[in-house]
Formats: sequence, structure tokens, C-alpha cells
Amino acid sequence: MSQTKQIATFAGGCFWCTEAIFKRLNGVASVTSGYAGGNPPAGGGNPSYEQVSTGATRHAEAVQVEFNPSVIPYTRLLDVFWATHDPTTLNQQGADVGTQYRSVIFYHNEEQKRMAEKSKEEMGKSGKLHDQIVTEILPFEKFYTAEEYHQNYYDTNRTYPYCRVVID
Repeated sequence: MSQTKQIATFAGGCFWCTEAIFKRLNGVASVTSGYAGGNPPAGGGNPSYEQVSTGATRHAEAVQVEFNPSVIPYTRLLDVFWATHDPTTLNQQGADVGTQYRSVIFYHNEEQKRMAEKSKEEMGKSGKLHDQIVTEILPFEKFYTAEEYHQNYYDTNRTYPYCRVVID
């Protein structure tokens, strides 16, 4: 039984909530909030929350999930991804609107790509959704860790109603 950890990267709305949900799964070693799928900021360095929020960098708020596939398979992570956001709204999750809130699965290898495409097709045919899936499936390129105050946000701000609506 392999103990090798793997990485999965998902964007499904605000990373505060997405991070908290994935952190609670058995077999997940760590979850980091950050930005993926955009253009490097002018002048180099990491994009800031403020830059990403303008939409100018085209990054999505994303989470990078380190997991043990012998405990939790990638397909289970995909199931959680579909269940915890609305993959039918373009550039929006609830009241959050903008390209930074779009739905994306960033695959790290061809096996993840194949599983993501199959999962998306199955979800689309399931009858569970009210509209067409707009989730993008893109090759992983670069992940920028978000500012420290975004990490473990739900665990350090449990009374904040924004996350409680999604998680509790």
C-alpha cells in the first residue's frame, strides 16, 4: 500500500470555505489557500488578494490539497468538490461574483485529467444539477500561496457567518 502523497488543486468559490471542507477529510494531509490559473502579476512576485479581486490577473481562488491516495482516492476528492459548490454558475458562487470565484479543476497529470473529465461527465448526466456545468478542467501550471490571514480562515474565525452558511 503506497504512502506517497499526491497533490490536487481545485477552485470552487471562496477558498476560505473550500479549504475548511477539504481539511476535514480523512487522508488529507494539508490544504493551502491560494491563487491559480492566472497571469503572473506585473513586476513579478506573488499576486495579492487585492490584485486577484480585481479580476485583472485572471487567477481563481483555489486550494491545493495534499492527500494520501491509499486513504482517500482522487475520485473522492472530486465528489467532495462537486458537492460543495455550484459548478453551473459562471464566475460566481452565491453572492461572490468575479472570475476569481470560477469553478476549475487543475489536473497535475494525465490520470487526474482523465478522472476529472469522467467525473464531470457523470455529474452532468446525474440529474442533480439544474443547469449545464461550466467547470473548467485545466492543466496545473502555478500555485501562489495566499496571504497568511487567509490560511485556516474558518478555524480561526468560526463565528464569521459567511463560512458557517457553507460549512455548518
